[in-house]
Amino acid sequence: QVQLVESGGGSVQPGGSLRLSCAASGFTLDSYAIGWFRQAPGKAREGISCISGSDSDVTTYYAHSVEDRFTISRNNAKNTVYLQMNSLKPEDTAVYYCWAPGGFWGQGTQVTVSS
Repeated sequence: QVQLVESGGGSVQPGGSLRLSCAASGFTLDSYAIGWFRQAPGKAREGISCISGSDSDVTTYYAHSVEDRFTISRNNAKNTVYLQMNSLKPEDTAVYYCWAPGGFWGQGTQVTVSS
């Protein structure tokens, strides 16, 4: 059974950092592209970052709103993908989800940035 579990969310002040984790079970994620999405209250879910599978040269993608502040990475030994989030802003407040091909989503983890 494929399962994705996000963790690492929380409440931070503007300028703070958090590292989100997406732990996979039921499949080996190093062969698949994995994405991070977020959904703020009243807004549509948006894709913010993606990392390619390890079968090819690893490439990453970032939405303009998070580039230069967020970094996506993977630890294949732990079957986990990470999203390091630095210089957080109030507009980063959202529920963050990871996604795997086949339409698999995690349950989400809340990130709140507020003073």
